[in-house]
Amino acid sequence: MDELRIVDIRPTTVTVPLKAALRHSNGCHWGRFVRTVVEVETDQGLIGLGEMGGGGESAEAMFRGLLPYLKGHNPFDLEALRWKIANPTASLYNNRTQLLAALEFACLDIVGKALGVPVYNLLGGKLRDEVEFASYLFFTYPVAGRAPVDVRSPEQLVEYARALKKACGFTSHKLKGGVFTPDHELDCYGALAEAFPEDKVRFDPNAAFSVEEAIRFGHAIEGLNNDYFEDPTWGLNGMRRVREAVNIPTATNTVVVNFEQLSANVLDPAIDVILLDTTFWGGIRPCVKAAGVCETFQQGIAVHSSGELGIQLATMLHLGAVLPNLTFAADAHYHHLADDIIVGGPMPYKGGKVRVPTGPGLGVELDRDKLATYAELYREMGGYPYDRDPVRPDWYAMTPNADWADPKTEYTLDLGGR
Repeated sequence: MDELRIVDIRPTTVTVPLKAALRHSNGCHWGRFVRTVVEVETDQGLIGLGEMGGGGESAEAMFRGLLPYLKGHNPFDLEALRWKIANPTASLYNNRTQLLAALEFACLDIVGKALGVPVYNLLGGKLRDEVEFASYLFFTYPVAGRAPVDVRSPEQLVEYARALKKACGFTSHKLKGGVFTPDHELDCYGALAEAFPEDKVRFDPNAAFSVEEAIRFGHAIEGLNNDYFEDPTWGLNGMRRVREAVNIPTATNTVVVNFEQLSANVLDPAIDVILLDTTFWGGIRPCVKAAGVCETFQQGIAVHSSGELGIQLATMLHLGAVLPNLTFAADAHYHHLADDIIVGGPMPYKGGKVRVPTGPGLGVELDRDKLATYAELYREMGGYPYDRDPVRPDWYAMTPNADWADPKTEYTLDLGGR
């Protein structure tokens, strides 16, 4: 086979509806996700798919700006790709880690298609056919014109979790907190654990708590069937203090997201479970490398979600398929999507798991009509302020936070029927 050469990079920003507006410690996903889909084309007509969170016109410009770096590059040369795009000193002032990740996804997709094998075979071969996921529960605002999903109270949360468990089969449940007062969220989390005594639970307030509040909250939940206590406070030292005081494994996707931070955590542990994100770490291959370090030092791992469509979910599935030390259910926002941009629509859950794609490359293909539909929707609606709350437009998050939302406030987000 003649060497492949990259001839074009085509980014397309889309916005895809969610079933509800998902609230978090810094604001809200306003009833939709904004993602940038990347197509990398070779001189032999093979097209690889990548995906990056957020974006819009600025992300599209950044991807197009990298074409001179990669025109003529062989997509098999993945290590050279890393250094061309994200040399740590050359890219110091324009961090390109997430751009690199989307391009690495696309190049792995091309390589798999060229060889006629799934990406997991390029990573050492799969150890499992399915990857287990947690339910990933959010406090929500309902969206006008969609089935009402209003989650503010313990009773609403349990009803919401029951519906997701029935639909998807989840046996591990993650609550995204940091929205309401710690005491209210403690009631909600306790009700969740009580409702599903045979299932595992995990809590993530996105670093909204002070160290002292995190320790108080942690002591209150020590008796529950916890997977781990994820990012209750900010920083390695803050998490170290929590870990020393609370008898629950700590986890993070915020303060150990590169190899320098991983080495610091190995030398002076603050985190027990490292959540590996194929975007935050710069691709699938860095996550595999990081998992190997964690295996060596007996640190736990899980797969993190940054708000994926089907392309990135495929990267998470190929990653999850090859990791021998993946003992925790992965995170995914995926079941909150109302639609997807891949052929066949959203991948199904069965028994809380999603099957790993077995086709060449990532094993997913673009639905061109859906891509066009949601690209047009993005052009109509634009982006949204992820770090703002539609009910409290003048509010902004602080770390630690002390200005909590009121769970008694009812609100339906109106997106104009879109």
